[in-house]
Amino acid sequence: MATELFGKHGVRAVGMQQLVDETGIGKSLVYREFTGKDDLVVAWLHQMRAVWWDMSAEVVARYPDDPARQMLGIVEMVHEQVAAEGYFGCVYHTTSSEFRDPQHPGHQESVRHAREIREQLRGLASAAGVVDPHRLADELLLIIDGIYASASVLGPSGPSRIGVELASQLIQQHCSDALPAITTIGH
Repeated sequence: MATELFGKHGVRAVGMQQLVDETGIGKSLVYREFTGKDDLVVAWLHQMRAVWWDMSAEVVARYPDDPARQMLGIVEMVHEQVAAEGYFGCVYHTTSSEFRDPQHPGHQESVRHAREIREQLRGLASAAGVVDPHRLADELLLIIDGIYASASVLGPSGPSRIGVELASQLIQQHCSDALPAITTIGH
């Protein structure tokens, strides 16, 4: 329930009492599990990170021994997320913008997640034999972030719709002939 409430209204807008009221869980149980809202936010972000890693692992498994296609698959996965009903924005972008203090646990979790995705992309780019895997990873992360941000404001049919195509072009450019025939999702 916290996932729905935080995703729909933002973390700051949802109070612990609202969570108790809407879930029907007793206040004492909530506070036995979480010493405060910050602990709940961190637990929620950990849960969302687990979702990312499960989904991206499925993408990677779908294209064994093809790290270039795996990178594109991750971008396709992001586009599918933003096109899904009920998408309100990236939980990490929203949380880091709501909690700008670099010491806030929610902000720190958001930064940690972005760094992990960046490393994931770097690893795939290296495995694909890219000359500058750090650059490709950063370019793809910018596209991923752009898809998330654009879709939350203009919807999936706005500029985010071309993110997969841009990623495909970048991957082809960096991988030369390692990715001769990528198919992209329809526009």
